Amino acid sequence: MTLLSRLGLLTAALMSTAFLSLGGAALASEPVPYQLGLQPAVTPVAERIAEFHDLLLVIITLITLFVLALLLYVMWRFSEKRNPNPSKTTHNTLIEVLWTVVPIIILVGIAVPSFRLLYFAETIPESELTVKAIGRQWYWSYEYPDNGNFTFDAYMVADEDLEPGQPRLLTTDNAMVLPVDTNIRFQITASDVLHNFAMPSFGLKLDAVPGRLNEIWTYVPAEYAGQTFYGQCSELCGTGHAYMPIMVKMVTKEEFAAWAEQALEEYGQVDEPAAVKLAATAAEPVTPVAD
Repeated sequence: MTLLSRLGLLTAALMSTAFLSLGGAALASEPVPYQLGLQPAVTPVAERIAEFHDLLLVIITLITLFVLALLLYVMWRFSEKRNPNPSKTTHNTLIEVLWTVVPIIILVGIAVPSFRLLYFAETIPESELTVKAIGRQWYWSYEYPDNGNFTFDAYMVADEDLEPGQPRLLTTDNAMVLPVDTNIRFQITASDVLHNFAMPSFGLKLDAVPGRLNEIWTYVPAEYAGQTFYGQCSELCGTGHAYMPIMVKMVTKEEFAAWAEQALEEYGQVDEPAAVKLAATAAEPVTPVAD
């Protein structure tokens, strides 16, 4: 390994260490002040995103050091003192081929893991639970079609109502409750304008588009049962954009089943669409009225 490569790897390692040290505790489930780098990965998708990020960090560090070394050499070698009569050469075939081919090779090398990660994140496995998240101005609504089709809204808790330990601008009055050790499919949409469903620790970030149903998935290992994770709308959706957080509470499968039964009684089922009701009414037989 060349000296330049060693310097690149060392710099990347130091930068990663600095990111973790400035980013707060390694098990943090929410952003912290002055945080740098990514939040700790929780799901398989987030872990692969972090690995891809680290790979890119090494690549860009090596490129930066290489370009810096070239600039320093050119400044030293071709200064006016050492090169009083500059060459009038305008073309160099070998150099022009190299600075075209080498970047292509680097981009292809980046594209392979990039497409692999994209395929893994976008291919939804067989799901055990489906949750529908609906972006509204300015809060989120959640529907659980597999558990009685109940729904509830989640509004941000105001500063004066926060309890000790609850993060500001991230706590909601109702949390999305999910079971650990479960393949979960999210269906994302919006009722008014563009929103974005983003959970950094889960590696999730998907647009919520009115009239369109986007899908994404996640899987949280059993070790995270009892923890709460936070996200936010990541699309400029209006004056309340900064005040529609996402709060997810992970529980065991048994706790989720009990919560779902209680939530069905508390929140009730989602109303049927008007078109479904109209079709059902039209299909009913008409009883003639006697004179």
